[in-house]
Amino acid sequence: MPEPSTAAGAPENGTGTTSPRSLAEALRARDDAALCALLHSRPDLLNPVPGDVTQLATRAGTRASVVRALERLDRFTLQTVEALAVAPDPCPYPVLEGLLTGGEDERARTALPRALATLRDQALVWGAEDRLRLVRTARELLAPSAQRPSPTGLGPTVAEATAGMSPTRVQEIVAAAGLPATHDPVSAVTALTALFTDPERMSALLDEAPAEAHQVLGRLVWGPPYGEVTPNPAPPVRWLRDRGLLLPATARTVVLPREVALHLRGGLAHRDTSPVAPPVTAHREHRPPLVDANAAGQALAALATVEELVKSWEHTGPPVLRAGGLSVRDLKRAAAALDTTEASAAFWIELAYAAGLLASDGEADERYAPTPAFDDWRELPPAERWSALAAAWLPATRTAGLVGEQDAKARTLSALGPELDRSAAPEVRRRVLELLADLPEGGSPDAEAVLARLAWERPVRTPSDLRARLAGWALTEAEVLGVTGRGALSGPGRALLEHRDPAPLLAPLLPEPVDHVLLQADLTAVAPGPLRRPLGDTLAVLADVESKGGATVYRFTPGSVRRALDAGHAAADLHAFLKEHSRTPVPQPLAYLIDDVARRHGHLRVGAASSYVRCDDDAMLGEILADKRSAGLGLRRLAPTVLAARAEPTALLEGLRAMGYAPAAESGTGDVLVARADAHRTPARSAPVPVPDGPPVPDATLLGAAVRAIRAGDLAATAVRKEPGPAAAVPGDLPRTSAAETLATVQAAALTGSAVWIGYVNADGAASQRVIAPVRVEGGFVTGYDHTADEVRTYALHRVTGVAELADEHL
Repeated sequence: MPEPSTAAGAPENGTGTTSPRSLAEALRARDDAALCALLHSRPDLLNPVPGDVTQLATRAGTRASVVRALERLDRFTLQTVEALAVAPDPCPYPVLEGLLTGGEDERARTALPRALATLRDQALVWGAEDRLRLVRTARELLAPSAQRPSPTGLGPTVAEATAGMSPTRVQEIVAAAGLPATHDPVSAVTALTALFTDPERMSALLDEAPAEAHQVLGRLVWGPPYGEVTPNPAPPVRWLRDRGLLLPATARTVVLPREVALHLRGGLAHRDTSPVAPPVTAHREHRPPLVDANAAGQALAALATVEELVKSWEHTGPPVLRAGGLSVRDLKRAAAALDTTEASAAFWIELAYAAGLLASDGEADERYAPTPAFDDWRELPPAERWSALAAAWLPATRTAGLVGEQDAKARTLSALGPELDRSAAPEVRRRVLELLADLPEGGSPDAEAVLARLAWERPVRTPSDLRARLAGWALTEAEVLGVTGRGALSGPGRALLEHRDPAPLLAPLLPEPVDHVLLQADLTAVAPGPLRRPLGDTLAVLADVESKGGATVYRFTPGSVRRALDAGHAAADLHAFLKEHSRTPVPQPLAYLIDDVARRHGHLRVGAASSYVRCDDDAMLGEILADKRSAGLGLRRLAPTVLAARAEPTALLEGLRAMGYAPAAESGTGDVLVARADAHRTPARSAPVPVPDGPPVPDATLLGAAVRAIRAGDLAATAVRKEPGPAAAVPGDLPRTSAAETLATVQAAALTGSAVWIGYVNADGAASQRVIAPVRVEGGFVTGYDHTADEVRTYALHRVTGVAELADEHL
């Protein structure tokens, strides 16, 4: 529909409606709701709040703002802009429709009003339907040139291509095309343009062309429209060039004029238009309970993985690289510990970091370690722990999928490094989930359909295709995290997307923690579900995890039993623990293993001399001294039951264990030392803040205040003064009156309650125009309601440059 305008003096168009002559007039004619919609869709226009509508229009036409607006258009709306960029300015609606539909594409004809409405709402297009105007900056960005081809593949017009051509050459082309000679090059170009835009005459001219000439035109018609020629071109090219169907661009290139290409294309600006978004349908159907159960299993595995990862860093975490981030070697170690790929390990590390569960400790020898928040997180119920992870994943801008790739300076991107933020990631992630949410419950789409839909909604202009990769990573991460199950959005995932707490939906789907294991004769224990925390922590020390899944399998080894003894557990304690928590009898081989390791454990004592070995069995000490493998430890006998060593206590312990002994460390008082290291925690750290993609979307309160400020500023900038003098004839000039006239005028306005227009210079020397309604004048100050600021203010009279009454229609 034509955009209304109240601008005085605007010319009437052919339909009888008033067409705005500028973007500012078009914006001024909008109501407050339409201005709010514009500022909501283009929040960069609010930084800072424009002083009036003219400033708003100027900012809406800046290159950076227009580029940002174009990048957020869907494919067909962008194709509409591209067609307007090569259309006449202004462009009648039927001409634009012909460029996009060719008179035959009914789907494009139906979709065009929606696309045009979007462009109007975003202030990229304005004017009545018979005078559609594209913002000049957008036209400059999308118009074709030799250096920057148009996305439509069209070249310059005949007038643009012949701009530097000699008048004689133009007349030669006109004559070869069968047109009568003219008296000046302008009329000659006009006649040539009329020929190329006349379908009947153009068809007749092309019928005379050699067959090879049609082949040349066919190679250029859909772009690029430029081609190289030799100084002595082939006859078909010469025939086309002589008649202006190809025009010289440089000494060695020719260009196909836009009018000729449009005739050959049947009037289409694009070879293919995409008026309808590619559908995303359910590729497979699953029962919703099955989807939720599968997602719950993934959620439980995610909790176990994150906890295992962070706990593995609580004693000696990996060091922080000098440039920040995790080294490749440490990433491989984390992947091996989690029994997963490096890409998957990078995702879990970044997820734990985004949730604030791990960070760098900030010490001189900087390392990564759990944060105090990790301890609080471990105490939460499983559903709430998962909710915290999912809530950190959805808005995160850090992109684990980039780990291992190289940046613009050929530096490898590392996990936890500083260059992983991609501001588009949260938007793509949320949009992927929204597409899944639009499907019937239990429906999972084909991944290619999702990618095609996202590519239509935001056409990719960069070769990296980052948005498509972000979408692929989002689908994978949602599945392993448990937001989706079997490719379909789960119930908790739907709650997460709708800003609801997913924990109440997830809790009934998770198995209750168990307080028992099943011991087996092959020195393994099977946990039939997630273990309660005290049981799980103790069993993790006493045994090694052999396999994970719905049931976790633990294996007891001499090393794992010794680890439990080192941690301060006695053999009797271990027997009692297993008997209490096993639903099956303790197998005899396991009891023998514990007793055998315990019998040898602590038989040797290591202390600091640098270090020493103490043993009541002097024969065993003699055996150690005689063993050639002990030569590197620097042992010598101090007493029948004591050996001194040059090695440090830790190295001595490791050396004796490598020889097959089971020594224990002892304190200065002779007591066995517990070898469990204290868990290291970082100082309190907050989770990383996502990097926003441009300015934040304003809320309703800010939008309302901004529109009021713009309207008030516009009133001050456009209000008409009563009987302006010669000095006030130039728009935007500050009113100039003497001090006495200023005082008398504002006093009279205060008595009558009328508004006046003042010029004011503040303490910083900045001049502005204000429309105020004075209510009190005293002590050299005037106090009144400032329509520009929409509040009551006080102004010093000596800073008022002058005052003028408003015209009657503005009172």
